[in-house]
Amino acid sequence: MTVKKIVFVLGATLALVTAANAADLPRRQPVPVYSEQAPIGKMPIGKSPVGKAPIGKAPGPVAARY
Repeated sequence: MTVKKIVFVLGATLALVTAANAADLPRRQPVPVYSEQAPIGKMPIGKSPVGKAPIGKAPGPVAARY
């Protein structure tokens, strides 16, 4: 009875370790398919107001309006 339990536990442990090892194996990813080539040199960098705020200057005082 005891030997049967030990064999069962060892088999389950071996199955768990094998499955965990197979999950960590690297797999080859498919090549991405692009519908058209990306435009080079046409991005509007610096054309939007993002990042145009004065650096290091706090905004003006906020006054309560009653």
